[in-house]
Amino acid sequence: MTVTPIDDFSLWIQPFTQTSALIELGVLLGCVVLAWGGVRLAGKALGLGEHGPSIWMGNNGLDGVLFPALLLSLAYMAKAAVATFFAPAVIKLAIPVLISLFVIRMGVRVLQVAFGERPWVHVMERSISWLAWLAMVLWTLGLLPVILNEMEQVTWKLGGSHISLRTLIEGVLTAGAVVIVTLWISSAIEAKLLRNATGGELSLRKAMSNGLKALLTFVGLMMALTAVGIDLTALSVLGGAIGVGVGMGLQKLAANYVSGFLILAERSMRIGDMVRVDNFEGRITDINARYTVIRSATGRESIVPNEILVVTRVENMSLADPKVWLSTTVSVGYDTDVAEVQALLLNAAVSQERVLKDPAPSASLTAFGTDGLEFTIGFWISDPENGQQNVRSQVNTAILEALRAHHIDIPYPQRVVRTIPGKQAA
Repeated sequence: MTVTPIDDFSLWIQPFTQTSALIELGVLLGCVVLAWGGVRLAGKALGLGEHGPSIWMGNNGLDGVLFPALLLSLAYMAKAAVATFFAPAVIKLAIPVLISLFVIRMGVRVLQVAFGERPWVHVMERSISWLAWLAMVLWTLGLLPVILNEMEQVTWKLGGSHISLRTLIEGVLTAGAVVIVTLWISSAIEAKLLRNATGGELSLRKAMSNGLKALLTFVGLMMALTAVGIDLTALSVLGGAIGVGVGMGLQKLAANYVSGFLILAERSMRIGDMVRVDNFEGRITDINARYTVIRSATGRESIVPNEILVVTRVENMSLADPKVWLSTTVSVGYDTDVAEVQALLLNAAVSQERVLKDPAPSASLTAFGTDGLEFTIGFWISDPENGQQNVRSQVNTAILEALRAHHIDIPYPQRVVRTIPGKQAA
């Protein structure tokens, strides 16, 4: 008797037409409700969503990793329970779908947390989704084992060993899975280390986070290569080639990475410090392994290689003390009362909100100018990252208003021309 494709399809669809299929649908619906409730309770009890979107909770709890993980676990338990009464069909079909959903959520969430909204991240997210759903469809239709067996027949010789197409694909997938798990662990450690950290403590924790991420990624890749049967001794030649490359052509790149770790470890510059590098002044907003980002008060950002910060002179205005001293100069007529001018200058500076009262401003007669008496008013601020010219302008405006209110003359530049009698121009 010949079995036609229609008969095969009828045999495949028959379990879904039984009354037991409705029972399984009800059990699956119960699993969904329990998983949703578990996510809500876990979010409240453990505070998984208190610090913004996370890998576990996502943006709203249901788009994180925790929901498909709980649902998949409950589905496996439901399958075992249903199997004691009848052969499960709906739950058996749902499990590959839930596995694909878990893999997609895991990959997408980890990449988003580790790398942010970069363009290539979206490409990777779509690739993971397509691969997961394709594997699910092939698994459900029973074609995946057939395809894997065919891939096993495609082999080639690499050195002293034979590698099949199946081994290569499994190695790539295993390495990708290990990298994702490694990024997940390192992102969790980084979030824990950087939470509630400021100033020098933030820079030190950033160094620890970068070191742990690099170490975990290296160990994860080595484990992935070992798992697929690749001999790591063969990589010794590659390691030697990389060493030669670093020595010959990658000196600057290696120097930047080493300098980055030195800056973070020594804490000579920290996130939030006001610095001046090559006539560019601004606040350090980020210290990466290769470069440091400095943002000026005008909004411009400078990306400075870390080697420059180590080998050149850098003015750090916040290393020992965040306070910065500013000054401005004003000239008045020679017949003006010096004590009165000093009092007016001090009051004008103290009246500004950003000017510190301790240390107090100072006003001094600093020069006898050609046009009048020159006074210098000096004052301190503690927030240079908010700008320096603006507070100096506010002090100058207050000084001008005070001098005009007390009718104190600010002289115009004067020049005296003498004519000597008896001499004629040549």
